[in-house]
Amino acid sequence: MMKNNWIKKGCIYKVDGSQLWNKTHSQVPVVDIISSNRLRIYYATRDEDGRSGTSFIEVNSENPQQIEYVHDRMILELGKTGTFDDSGIMPTCIINKDGIKYLYYIGWTTRRTVPFSNSIGLAISKDGGKTFSKMFNGPIIGQGPMEPYFTGTCEVIKLNSQYVAYYLSCIGWKKINSKFEPFYDLKIASSENAIDWTLTGKIAISLEDNEGGIASASVLNLGDYYGMWYSVRGASDYRNNMENSYKIGYAESLDGFNWERKKSNVIPLSDNGWDSKMIAYPNVISTGSKFYLFYNGNGFGETGFGYAEKIIT
Repeated sequence: MMKNNWIKKGCIYKVDGSQLWNKTHSQVPVVDIISSNRLRIYYATRDEDGRSGTSFIEVNSENPQQIEYVHDRMILELGKTGTFDDSGIMPTCIINKDGIKYLYYIGWTTRRTVPFSNSIGLAISKDGGKTFSKMFNGPIIGQGPMEPYFTGTCEVIKLNSQYVAYYLSCIGWKKINSKFEPFYDLKIASSENAIDWTLTGKIAISLEDNEGGIASASVLNLGDYYGMWYSVRGASDYRNNMENSYKIGYAESLDGFNWERKKSNVIPLSDNGWDSKMIAYPNVISTGSKFYLFYNGNGFGETGFGYAEKIIT
């Protein structure tokens, strides 16, 4: 089992709001190791109307506080009116396959009876990840017979001869204090080509008592077992009550399908500052000598994203 000795290193980046498309938030950091000394971090920001868009920065891999490059535009346009991503696009996972980068993203659209709906889309890049094009106008994992509500965050890994996705699966809405709130866990899908997915219905991490949402799985092969970091929140009052806000949990699996929770609060809240009320959306990578855990702090990324590190022993 991986021991809990993460060392917080602080906030890396927060958008400056200087352009119409990046007024607030630097949310859901998704990290791609692009060279021996550089990391590219994709993130979601919000425009003046609150719609999410995706861009990236690049940082030094030995010192992620050192920003090397800031991209000055969104990498994907919102979908056509009426499509699943016409109201927002957020990155959720990136893999490298056959010289092509596959960027899985969360598409947002608004609803009348409930506030929103999400689905998972796919864009690809053939120029090393600087520009992307959507593979489809529709989602690759969305509403259907096995997913009547919505799907969201997604982590894709190669597991033996197939690809496996650990994705957010909404299991229903409940009206709490006059507001409809979604409840969701993590489920598993499989694919031969990382594009066409079979939904297995198997739950990777299920909700426990007083929990309302599990999201943002980040999975690493740790040799004899797999480790998963994920966000978990309370069932209600999770936006402003730090007792119920997102925290980072940790689970392990011997086969990638059957998971056991090991820890519920991997990185405690700070006493003050950017991550003193919420810690969410983990993305864990290995650089060979260190593990880095990138995450958001207060306000679902309103205060930016930062990281913690652990020396590999």
